[in-house]
Amino acid sequence: MSAAYDREQQNNSRLDELSSKVSALRGVTVNIYDNARDQHVIDNSSEVFSSMGTSIKGSASRLGRMASQGNKVAIFKLAGIVIAFVVVLWWGVNWVWR
Repeated sequence: MSAAYDREQQNNSRLDELSSKVSALRGVTVNIYDNARDQHVIDNSSEVFSSMGTSIKGSASRLGRMASQGNKVAIFKLAGIVIAFVVVLWWGVNWVWR
């Protein structure tokens, strides 16, 4: 009877060890999935910022061409954009340093 009880205890001990290993493996799998999903978000964000940068460069070059041709409206737009950029940058810097 004592031998059967010892084997049962060993089986329970091994079962607990196996359960903890399965839990650890499940945790690693979930972490891998979360990292992969986060990486996809980062890649998608970099694509969005890249396309936004290209769009801004195109708009700036068109405004520059219009300003070089002497179009007064384009010159005022360009000046307004520069002033707005400086003001937003100034507010951002003040907000960060507070």
